[in-house]
Amino acid sequence: MSVLPLVFTSGWASGINAYAVVLLLGIFGVTGVSDEVPPALERTDVLCAAGFLFLCDAVCDKIPYVDSLWDTVHTVIRPVSGAVVGALLAGQSGSVSDLAAGALGGSTALASHAVKAGTRMAINTSPEPFSNVIMSTAEDLGVGGLVTFAMFYPEAAAIIAAVLLLIGLVLLLFLAHRIRRFLRRRAQKREEKRLAAGMGGPPR
Repeated sequence: MSVLPLVFTSGWASGINAYAVVLLLGIFGVTGVSDEVPPALERTDVLCAAGFLFLCDAVCDKIPYVDSLWDTVHTVIRPVSGAVVGALLAGQSGSVSDLAAGALGGSTALASHAVKAGTRMAINTSPEPFSNVIMSTAEDLGVGGLVTFAMFYPEAAAIIAAVLLLIGLVLLLFLAHRIRRFLRRRAQKREEKRLAAGMGGPPR
């Protein structure tokens, strides 16, 4: 069986929470749930690091504006993680080249990361903080559920991931205007602070 469906699903999930993907796959490998997991992800040091970073992600991802900063930092980390996990999965199964799997996992992770970061930026325009917590929790549960589902039904999980990615991209286009307005407002506030500092007091 080709490992590409699992690579695609793990790539989508990595774009949202790369540490959860590494942690889950490693646990599935160590416990014998799946023999598709490469030994590199089952190492104790990798699991400990992924677990610690997952906890950091769980906290930062639920705080308004901190989540957007966290997303910015992970613009490179998540796609790279998706590519590495994809290449490792391909190397373990031997059914597809590491390069192709890495490209698929990395590009899918980049697309889902863009959806996540853009959606969070739009949510941060809301004055209340509860939507960040709700969205972050839903993302974590979605990643955990779909990666687990992919262990047993990789093709079905890949279809679900593709549908979620498509919906997310459409939603991101819909929210693009709100995101641009948010960026303009933030730039305006920075300019007002700069002018206030130069005048020695707040703007009147």
